[in-house]
Amino acid sequence: MLSRQRDAFSTYKRMPSRDHSTVVDDVEENSGLLQNSMDMETTNPSWLLSFPHVVVATIISLLFGYHLGVVNEPLEVISRELGFSGDTLAEGLVVSTCLGGAFIGSLFSGWVADGVGRRRAFQLCALPMIIGAATSATTKTLAGMLIGRFLVGTGMGLGPPVASLYVAEVSPASFRGTYGSFIQIATCLGLMGALFIGIPVKEIAGWWRVCFWVSTIPAGLLVFAMIFCAESPHWLYKKGRSAEAEAEFERLLGGSHVKYAMLELSKLDRGDEADAVSLTELLYGRHFKVVYIGSTLFALQQLSGVANLSGSIIAMLLMDKLGRKLLLLWSFFGMAMSMVLQVAAANTLVSSSGSLYLSVGGMLMFVLTFALGAGPVPGLLLPEIFPNQIRAKAMAFCMSVHWVINFFVGLLFLRLLEQLGPQLLYSIFASVCMMAVAFVKKNVMETKGKSLQEIEIALLPQE
Repeated sequence: MLSRQRDAFSTYKRMPSRDHSTVVDDVEENSGLLQNSMDMETTNPSWLLSFPHVVVATIISLLFGYHLGVVNEPLEVISRELGFSGDTLAEGLVVSTCLGGAFIGSLFSGWVADGVGRRRAFQLCALPMIIGAATSATTKTLAGMLIGRFLVGTGMGLGPPVASLYVAEVSPASFRGTYGSFIQIATCLGLMGALFIGIPVKEIAGWWRVCFWVSTIPAGLLVFAMIFCAESPHWLYKKGRSAEAEAEFERLLGGSHVKYAMLELSKLDRGDEADAVSLTELLYGRHFKVVYIGSTLFALQQLSGVANLSGSIIAMLLMDKLGRKLLLLWSFFGMAMSMVLQVAAANTLVSSSGSLYLSVGGMLMFVLTFALGAGPVPGLLLPEIFPNQIRAKAMAFCMSVHWVINFFVGLLFLRLLEQLGPQLLYSIFASVCMMAVAFVKKNVMETKGKSLQEIEIALLPQE
């Protein structure tokens, strides 16, 4: 704890004189409070207090995974019943229309989260998912299906950035990495659930409609359960509601840790001007570097080539022990090596059995290493490194980058595979992964065990 205090105070010396004097005044004013708080922070807050709130928040990730996979199994039956069987364009639209909705939703997620708070943002993103799923479940036309998928997509775009924000802001620093992995695990469970529920679709008439109806249950549960969850103390403090922020910290961390948590928040400006943050400031202002790191990580995540549940569980266990940066480095490096195996498998000099082993081995290695770092870490790391003033809107921008790259990778992959061949295409993917290794090594700081305020002070740009 003492070393954390020394690290935090040493960063003040790197700050501009105007900010430095403000911090010194704050430190002098709160020196007695700080001394008392240091004894309270010798032990970490109990994980039991924040755990239920994080679990409820990850329902949106479960829904995200479910809706990504819900049409995969029933698509053939849906196309036949709605009259577009054999129309590959229409089938592609049913699958990908939700991506367009997700892009739109992600653009507005930051403004929604900052405007109405994290809890209400969860409830708002669940509503189009309920309406969209009901529309898809009851439609008799292709148009109705596309409208439903688009509405679901807007909720898919709104939800993940808010989940990442909320989990980062309500989690104790010592458990934030573990809790952040819950998002990836819930996404995997949602995908698996969609596949499992879709199994009877070819044997039971109309079962595909049940597949859509099922998703309204967790969405409704999210709306209801969020009534009882804590609001983000960071959002409350930013809005000038310090007493409420203190009460929520008590629910999340326990009474003995409240004073220290509030002192950490008081080290930073309240950021009342956050509502005025513009896209220009994100791209060209003093926060450009962290926005650049965040959006590039999401782009590299998509360009490097499907998460696996077992890998996500391993990541959960390692996130707060090895740290975010190390997991990212080894994850991207492992993905590069898996692409090398795919290149070798496509070599004509390799026997058919050897090619099969290399291809399957490379695929399994890719899935595992992606799930260890490149999958779960960016969604956790970004809300950690973004200052409180811009956190929600910067997450919205970075998630929109994610969806744009996601769309083009899905759109162009098969065509590039056909035009370039597997050896060249997988060599390009391997190169992107190695570029990601270099990018992470140069630009990403380790955030393991640090409070959000310590991270913000360390990354605070000079003015």
